[in-house]
Amino acid sequence: MNRSRPTALLCLALLAALLLGGCRSAPKRPVPPDTPPLRFLLTFDDGPSIRSEPNPTAMVLRTLASNPVQPGIKAIFFVQTRAANGGGTPEGRALMQRELALGHVLGFHTATPGHSNHLGMPSEQLRASLQLGLADHAEISGLAPRLVRPPMWAYDARTLGLYADAGLQALMTDVTANDGKLIWPYGSPRRKQHMSYQMALLKPRVLAGELPVVDGVIPVVVTFHDPNPFTAEHLAEYLRLLVNSARDQGLRVSERPFYGRGDDIEAVALQRTVDADAPIQRIPGFWHSLLRMPP
Repeated sequence: MNRSRPTALLCLALLAALLLGGCRSAPKRPVPPDTPPLRFLLTFDDGPSIRSEPNPTAMVLRTLASNPVQPGIKAIFFVQTRAANGGGTPEGRALMQRELALGHVLGFHTATPGHSNHLGMPSEQLRASLQLGLADHAEISGLAPRLVRPPMWAYDARTLGLYADAGLQALMTDVTANDGKLIWPYGSPRRKQHMSYQMALLKPRVLAGELPVVDGVIPVVVTFHDPNPFTAEHLAEYLRLLVNSARDQGLRVSERPFYGRGDDIEAVALQRTVDADAPIQRIPGFWHSLLRMPP
């Protein structure tokens, strides 16, 4: 009699049980009922786009104004005022003025022809670039921006100091759509899974009280890229995913899940800016490991 066969079958059965057990999702940590609800503060990087119709930035503006989740959403657009294929053109300037006219907020992203990493710029060069950008914003809106989103989300104590000298405060993000691809392919076939993963990363921070409570809600900064045509086409879906994925984690969402006034989002964003004495914030999720910031 071959005794090895039953033993082998038993081992296989045990292995299968272990594998299946490992595939089961871990029980979700309960959310205390007194945890404040979330409200999403939307930000968009790298725009405006001057692609021909349908123009992605214009599509984003239309969806924010009219969508099934919450019409009239306001956002912060971190713009590139001198991009050769965007804000540095008459069409780009017109789109930035349209963003302002619709009640959105403009923040500083770059004032160079390309998407220049501030960490790689000598201090005098960065200082000069910041002044050029401030002048651009003043020409476009008559106002100086108060918020900056570092290109590639890379910063250090030196760049924070130069931002402060220019009257700027850096705003990072809590959730990213991982849509920063500005060359083909633009799509995100795993966008639902990605958003669920992002919310799973966010939940422990909410439960630990790491995010401030402002006016009874927890503002959660979310980042998209308006020059991405896929993002523009699917923004209404992304809005639903944000709300649903948070609820799937057991997190409460405000009755009005998004901000609807430009004054409100700028004031709230200023309470979420980088503390110069705090550890450097890393990009949540995939980009955290891909983009290593210099020490």
